[in-house]
Amino acid sequence: MTVSDEAGPRSVVAEIREAIVRGDFVPNQRLVEADLSEQFGASRATVRSALAELATEGLVERVQNRGARVRAVSIDEAVEISEVRMVLEGLCAAKAAEHVTRDEAKQLRAIGKRMRAAVASGDVLGYSQLNQELHRGVREISAQRTAQDVLERLRAQSVRHQFKLAMHPGRPTVSLPEHLAIIDAICAHDPAAAEEAARAHLRSVIRALREVDQSGVRRIP
Repeated sequence: MTVSDEAGPRSVVAEIREAIVRGDFVPNQRLVEADLSEQFGASRATVRSALAELATEGLVERVQNRGARVRAVSIDEAVEISEVRMVLEGLCAAKAAEHVTRDEAKQLRAIGKRMRAAVASGDVLGYSQLNQELHRGVREISAQRTAQDVLERLRAQSVRHQFKLAMHPGRPTVSLPEHLAIIDAICAHDPAAAEEAARAHLRSVIRALREVDQSGVRRIP
């Protein structure tokens, strides 16, 4: 690949970040510059710069004399992340209730309908994907750019915990009414109710993370 064809620094950051979020790279996996350079069509200098930026986001950590690896997030840190998300997701839900248009409300209700169908059919993976779609939609409607940026970073750091929690038996039936309450409050243009619904959902997430961890049966790594 020629230099002119090389992927840009921002593109490489985004590609590696998305690979971590998707689970292509697992916690504690070494990130070898030469391998990443070949995989993403970029120079080693560009990859090195991308890893440094991802380290500031908390997705990658540098280990002395061993290079970089995907940072593992402990259950305690996942709880802390969820506590921060509770505040920011509440803010975004409240702002979404203020700004939501008729078409956007229709889209949110459509997501809610699909979430009901996914739970009814036992489509846990589909429900998990709709979960992410709903939260992303609320953030976008809120137009709170700063909160969106922070939440994206937090989501990337804790995505494996979120996914495994979503796969935990019975979790979708618990979270479905919580998500529907968020949708109803936003569509009703009720900022206070929307914020409380979002906070209640994240409080539920925190409880579930602790319960799953303490059970020792389906411990989240």
